Amino acid sequence: MVRHRIHKCVTCLRFSAKPTQPIMGDLPSDRFSQVRAFYKVGVDFGGPFSIKEHTRRNAKCTKGYLCLFVCLSTKAVHLELVSDLTTPAFLAAFERFVARRGLPSDIYSDNGTNLYGGYRQLQELYKFIQRNNPELHDHFTANKIKWHFNPPSASNFGGLFEAGIKSAKHHLKRVVADRALTFCEAQTLFCRIEQVLNSRPLVDSSVDPHDLHDFLTPGHFLIGAPLLSTPEEDVSQIPMNRLSRWKLVQQQLQSFWKLWHRDYLHALIKRPKWDRITSNVKLNDVVFLRNQSSSPLDWPLGRVVDVFPGPDGVVRVVQIRTAKSVLTRPVNKLLIVHSSQSE
Repeated sequence: MVRHRIHKCVTCLRFSAKPTQPIMGDLPSDRFSQVRAFYKVGVDFGGPFSIKEHTRRNAKCTKGYLCLFVCLSTKAVHLELVSDLTTPAFLAAFERFVARRGLPSDIYSDNGTNLYGGYRQLQELYKFIQRNNPELHDHFTANKIKWHFNPPSASNFGGLFEAGIKSAKHHLKRVVADRALTFCEAQTLFCRIEQVLNSRPLVDSSVDPHDLHDFLTPGHFLIGAPLLSTPEEDVSQIPMNRLSRWKLVQQQLQSFWKLWHRDYLHALIKRPKWDRITSNVKLNDVVFLRNQSSSPLDWPLGRVVDVFPGPDGVVRVVQIRTAKSVLTRPVNKLLIVHSSQSE
């Protein structure tokens, strides 16, 4: 009797219920397309980092951010340093990326306001060309960028570029700490970190165990060979007060390499995740919308009004009507209160 009462208690359910975890889906087709590097990319931001105006004392510090582009096919990364999280700053970083890596056909991202603002400006540009220059219309239509936004609050849908930001930002925060770099120094450090990330092994390039060869890295898809750096002395153990500004950047890079290399080797161990088949969320299911930043007592109650199954038939995104609005959310943010099947 007591267990039955607890099971029916809505307040207890808010604290004890577990979120829905559908089985992990297959890789999107863009992840194994045979196209050039950076033809299909994901983009994300990280930061902030402290940037000094100059190297003299009492220099004013501002914020800088990391903009990461990752190739969905080769896992190559491209890092850009931006001054803020506005749409113009992103568009400037995107122009630099296109100038060096080529125009992508597809972009995957979350729903950041700067990213969505960049998408809207590109759409306005396409419409302007269509109205005022019909001769270029066919060319731009053929090369139009397709932008794919993840559902709100669904960071797991951008696993590849979210993992790239985590890999770069986690150790970058640890090696830079509270030390502010100038814009030029930070830009140099980001480029060297980009080289480190693009030198990680993907697969063995030969099946012969006696063959002395290089492992296949993202750098092979960019320049056709491993990315090599200029020789430099080991300054990782030298006290900071004995280093020049340039040697300090080298020390931070060497510290980043050691930390990232150690953690990357550990990450190569495969860990199963979301490997069990569960029942799909269905229309008219009553759910709580889980929010880690608020108390379970404040989680809104809603009803599923639409479902979006993937190619494998598994529902991972749904539309929910609450008392105030209609929201699109991933199912791992939901707690099922009452299933429509039980009616």
